[in-house]
Amino acid sequence: QLQASGGGLVQPGLSLKLSCSASGFTFGDYDMSWIRQAPGKGTEWVSSINSDGRRTYYASSVKGRFTISRDNTENTLYLQMNSLKPEDTAVYYCAAHRSDLLVVTSPLLSKYHYSGQGTLVTVSS
Repeated sequence: QLQASGGGLVQPGLSLKLSCSASGFTFGDYDMSWIRQAPGKGTEWVSSINSDGRRTYYASSVKGRFTISRDNTENTLYLQMNSLKPEDTAVYYCAAHRSDLLVVTSPLLSKYHYSGQGTLVTVSS
């Protein structure tokens, strides 16, 4: 029900845009998040956006470089990643949590109602 795409190999300093296509639930009723997992490490929360797209949240490690957005008419979540660094290398997952008073910013995929297969981003020269 969630499928991330857009990953690949990119040189440091360059950009990449990830997409996450949603199906099987009412996309506009859910807050959305990106979570990543670097090789050999645990999951890390990256960014979240509330259901109507007006509020966004970022981990300190990506703030100022990454931008989260969504298109509720296309049921799609995006992550624009600029000034990529080798430490951004990871599998990136998108996840959905039914909208509530507070936006969930957990690194644990089990805390979300939906998550899907990730997409691998490799930042290397």
